[in-house]
Amino acid sequence: MARTQTGSRAKLRTHFLENIGKVMTSDELRKVAGTSEWARRVRELRDEEGYQILTNHDRAELKIGEYLLENDKPQPAFERSISKETRAYVLDRNGFTCQMCGAVAGEPHPYDPTKKTRLHIGHIIDKSMGGTDDPSNLRAICSVCNEGASNVTLTRPDLQKLLIQVRRATIADQLELLNWLAKKFPQKIKEL
Repeated sequence: MARTQTGSRAKLRTHFLENIGKVMTSDELRKVAGTSEWARRVRELRDEEGYQILTNHDRAELKIGEYLLENDKPQPAFERSISKETRAYVLDRNGFTCQMCGAVAGEPHPYDPTKKTRLHIGHIIDKSMGGTDDPSNLRAICSVCNEGASNVTLTRPDLQKLLIQVRRATIADQLELLNWLAKKFPQKIKEL
């Protein structure tokens, strides 16, 4: 099995490097890799080898299922010490929402509408300051906030501040908020 994974990744790496600057489709990459696990191999090229393979999450002009490698210079790849189970738990716990700015995964970013929001896992107390990889020290954070975080933690607004902002919002925005809350907490709505 490991041989297939390495072989598929190598085929994809070669294909990307031979097509720098060209938009490629998921169908094309699936054929090149020769496996249904092609998307995982692309993530490995990004996460483990540092290739900056862009998707619609990075560039608004890319459609879903389109990929682009702009240059052949990989960025330093970092070893992941946070398990995929912990990552999934933290993202779910945080409602797939950036805990600094409130941007939602996959939606246009409020500070840069040309980019779709892409979430990462960030440390509340950075590891350089003694923080751990425990879920209680982790949060979902978007790439825009993550770039400017610099070990700074914004405080969450308290209930009073939230209510003031909701009251100031238009009726249409208040109704949109109500719909969002109903979708997020369907069981609680039924209990009311």
